[in-house]
Amino acid sequence: MAVEYREEPCRSALNRVKGMAFGWSLNPYMGCVHRCTFCYVRAFEQRAERPSDERYGASIRVKTNIAEVLRRELARRSWEGDTVAIGAATDPYQPAEGRYRLTRACLQALAEFSNPLRLITRGPMIVRDVDVLVEAAKRASVGITFSIPTLDEEVWRKTEPSTAHPRQRLRAVKELVDAGIRVGVGMAPILPGISDRPEQLREVVKAAREAGATGVWTNLLFLKPGTREHFLEHVAEDFPDQLPQYLELYSGRAYLSSKETNPVRQRVVALSRELGVRDRRRQKLDGTQHDEQLTLAV
Repeated sequence: MAVEYREEPCRSALNRVKGMAFGWSLNPYMGCVHRCTFCYVRAFEQRAERPSDERYGASIRVKTNIAEVLRRELARRSWEGDTVAIGAATDPYQPAEGRYRLTRACLQALAEFSNPLRLITRGPMIVRDVDVLVEAAKRASVGITFSIPTLDEEVWRKTEPSTAHPRQRLRAVKELVDAGIRVGVGMAPILPGISDRPEQLREVVKAAREAGATGVWTNLLFLKPGTREHFLEHVAEDFPDQLPQYLELYSGRAYLSSKETNPVRQRVVALSRELGVRDRRRQKLDGTQHDEQLTLAV
């Protein structure tokens, strides 16, 4: 798929967020080339009357001046140093970052202002910026989440078609943890009937433990309009035997009930305890003690 990169300056860098586990977000890019079939951002795109189907990810907005704008916003007297979440609406380490280095520039700005941050990604390119992350973590609370829903080769290839191999992400987890940075693994989203078998869950938790992840959390798939249509089209093509279950499970709703989600969450918690997933860093770069995690289903 040919990708268009639109270099466009932005007026603001920080976005106020409501109804999430964080108050402010930062996205150096808009649009994502990963093309994950379950991406919840497709729902936002549909509401904004932008393509949410196969065309999503074909055009990436590059906010060329975002680091300069961010510095101005962090310098305001009204800014209270709240935690900033990077990667809530696009992967900050998608391939464009290799050329534009906007995520790195934003991390440098946040480090200069000793501002706490959370970052979620599927991109091993993050290890390029270990020097900046180490400096940021010395000054403020820094938490990284690597999204690794599955290690199942077939499921990964069909649902995350343009992402780095999950094993590459695990190697990045290890490198960052070895540097003293707090890095967790987000098993999200888990796909009912596709990636929720006990052996599949165990494989990810075990690999996270071996990579030194400081924690593991999970979340199940939710399907809002925009994401729903696209995902179900791919289920019909890639996992046709599962389509009837999905039509029934998500009939008239976007989210599964706690009765349906709790067993998977509890199993992951139990596996984490059994396999000994905990903070085992030899050196801990924690500018301030903070235990919150960025829990998204990207």
